[in-house]
Parts: sequence; structure tokens; C-alpha cells
Amino acid sequence: MNKGVYTVQRLIDWIDDHITENPPLSRMAEQAGYSPWYCSELFRRITGMTVREYMAKRRLCLAAFALRDTNMPIIEIALTYGFSSQQALTRAFTNAYGRAPAAYRRNPVPIPVTVKKIVVTPLDNMEQGGFMMSNLAVPAYRVEHIPAHRFLGVYGYAETSEGAVWPAHDCDLLCGIVQSFTAGHPVVANHTAGWKWVNGERKYFYGVGVEPDYQGPVPEGFTLTGILPESYYLVFFHPPFDYLSENGEVMRRVENLAWSFDPASIGYEWNEALCQDYQRHYPEVLGYQVLRPVKKIK
Repeated sequence: MNKGVYTVQRLIDWIDDHITENPPLSRMAEQAGYSPWYCSELFRRITGMTVREYMAKRRLCLAAFALRDTNMPIIEIALTYGFSSQQALTRAFTNAYGRAPAAYRRNPVPIPVTVKKIVVTPLDNMEQGGFMMSNLAVPAYRVEHIPAHRFLGVYGYAETSEGAVWPAHDCDLLCGIVQSFTAGHPVVANHTAGWKWVNGERKYFYGVGVEPDYQGPVPEGFTLTGILPESYYLVFFHPPFDYLSENGEVMRRVENLAWSFDPASIGYEWNEALCQDYQRHYPEVLGYQVLRPVKKIK
């Protein structure tokens, strides 16, 4: 793995921690240990955008989250995230998302915000020699009830006016739309992905759970399911872990348990004809979880 990729990832982490300070390129270059020109060129080559483009998109994203989740005055949000005035934020926000900040605050519909870039993956880290696995545990399971809901997601490759939407094509765009939407819909807020059984095969999907009476917009390329009934779920889980060094092994262990488990051993049977399987993947917060719907054996 090229050393430059790790340098850019450290720079991305630093930018997110200091973005409200609107740091100049020279200060960012000091963190990378390169000249401003080379730092900018390296960043562009690895991420596909310039440092300034990335910072502008991230500032808009964080401003959107502040509009959605706080009561901060719009002028204060503008100044906090590096805009010279409320009018400057309004122009940038409208150009990027097709609506003004005040309109978005009143009705926070899905928008394609820019999520934090990840350019170093667990596989990259293992190829590099990686970190030692230090927090691996034996996966366990528990029973959890999830109320009736609908799911707003991408169930296959889709084209949108913003580009292709699907993890294998534009994961950043898809994650951005989902992240812009999750806070206001707590029914299954931690479910942003899962599997649907089609002809005996698991098909992966990505999106967000919403209320049964959801009447809001359906983003381009997304599908809104019918009402998925309430159900108990077996939650197969691993506690929080280090993403870079342990992710692959944690996912393997949890999924081996989830897909091979016999629910009859505890008095249940699968309920996947009516409900979907879900995935929770928040390594340093929740860990990794696979949820499979069940019902009591009569």
C-alpha cells in the first residue's frame, strides 16, 4: 500500500477535526509533512477532488446536519462552518442541494451530503502488516423486538441525476443520502443495510427504516417498501472493536454464527418470508450486528 494513502487518510481525519477553523492549505500541508503543492496533488490523485473541494463539501454537509439537528440560528451555522454570511451559505446550499437552508430546516428531505472520506480499508491495513488483533470476542446473540416499519433503500444498481448509486459504484453518494435522512426517523435508525432473500439467495440492500405512515419523498434510485410487520429478531453481535485491524475477522465470525444458527434450538423459527434481515455496522460504537427475524414455534 502506497505511503501516500495513509498520509491522505491522516489528513482527512485532521480536516474533520479542524474544519470549523477553516485552516489554510499551508497549515494542512504541515500535518502531512509535504509542500502545499504536493499535498494538494496527492490529495487530488487519491480522493478524486482537491482539498478545497473536499472541505467545501464537508462544511456543507456539517451545516446541513446542524440545520437538521439543532436550533442554532442560520447565520451562526454559516459562520461556524466557514461561510462569510448567511447569504453565502444559502447560495452554496441551494446550488448543492436544490433548496435553501431555511426550507431544508423546515422539511429535512434526503439530500446527497458528502460523508467523511475513507481511503484506507481494513484490507489495506492487513496488507501493510496492520495492527495486532486485540479485542476479538466470541459472537453472541440476543432477542430484540422491532416495530412495524417501511424501508427506504436501494435494492440494486440505480442511476440518479447525481450519478450511479450502489456501494460498488458510488458508496459515498449513497451513504450521504442515507446519513442526511436517518436522524428524523428513529424506528430502525440503526439499520442502514441488510439482506433480502430472493429465490433462496441473499441480496444486499442499503437505506434507512422509516415509519409505517411515511409519506415523504423517495430519493431518486431508491425504493420504498410496503409495511414490514413487527417481529422479534435474533441479533448476532460482536462488541465494539478496532475497524482497521479487526473488521474482517469480526464480520466473518458474526456472519458465520448468524447464517448457520438453528433458531429451533431456542423455540423460534425464521420469519424472513415477511421481514428483512438487517445489518448494523458501527465498529467503535455498537460493534457489528446481523439481525434475522424470528417467530415463536407454535
